[in-house]
Amino acid sequence: MHQFNTLLKQPELLALNAHTKEAAAAQAIWATIAPDNLAQFSHARSIKNNELSLFAHNNAVAAKIKLFIPSLLIKLEKQGCEVTAIRVKVQVKSTPQAKPKVIKKLSAQAAIDLHQLAEKLSGTALGDALARLATKAG
Repeated sequence: MHQFNTLLKQPELLALNAHTKEAAAAQAIWATIAPDNLAQFSHARSIKNNELSLFAHNNAVAAKIKLFIPSLLIKLEKQGCEVTAIRVKVQVKSTPQAKPKVIKKLSAQAAIDLHQLAEKLSGTALGDALARLATKAG
């Protein structure tokens, strides 16, 4: 246990802990002042030198935040924060891998029904389309 406590007092971990607390405090402030539609697509990084640093998930969100900067600064002032500037950067979030599409096949009865309907409507555009679909399904 003594070794673990010594490990926790390493300068690197202390600096990381301080940075994490700073980011959490900035995020808490951002969550209270940000419009709901922007808060979910952005996050605060830090407040340093009277400047709030934000990361937006894409350019559109960054542009929208920049439009709101004057009103956001007023909200920050009302919160008692000494912030005079807001810096917005884009940090694109990686997208999860797309799930492979499941190809659904028609049952044998459905293919037969399509053939029958295509025969009834033969000579029409819909009948021709149903005939092509029925041959692919069956």
